[in-house]
Amino acid sequence: MNIQITPENLLIQLGYPTTPVMMTQMEGIVANTQGFDSFSKHILSLHDELKHYGGYIAMSNSSAYLKVKTEHTRDEDVAPFLETLEKWSEKYKVSLAKVEGKHTFYITGLSA
Repeated sequence: MNIQITPENLLIQLGYPTTPVMMTQMEGIVANTQGFDSFSKHILSLHDELKHYGGYIAMSNSSAYLKVKTEHTRDEDVAPFLETLEKWSEKYKVSLAKVEGKHTFYITGLSA
C-alpha cells in the first residue's frame, strides 16, 4: 500500500483549515522540502508521538518548512521529546535545522 500525503491531508491532520492561503503555504513547504515524498507519510505518526511529550508539528511563519517544537523548558520534560525526534530523523534520514536558543527544529529534507 502506497500512502501519499497531500498538502490538504497535512493541513487537516495538523489541525489547520484548508483555506486557499493555508493550501498555498503548505504547497510551498512541500515544494521547498527536499525529498518530502519519501518521508511525508511518517510525519503524522511523529506528530502523534510528540503529543505525549508536549511537542507538535506546525507550519512555520518565518520559513517555508514544517517546524517541530515543544513548549516545555525543563530538561527532564524536553529530553523524551528530543530523543523521539532524533530517532525519527535518523530512521527516515531526515535533516533537521535547530533554532538557536529554542527547542524548535525545521524539517529541511532528506539527509545527504
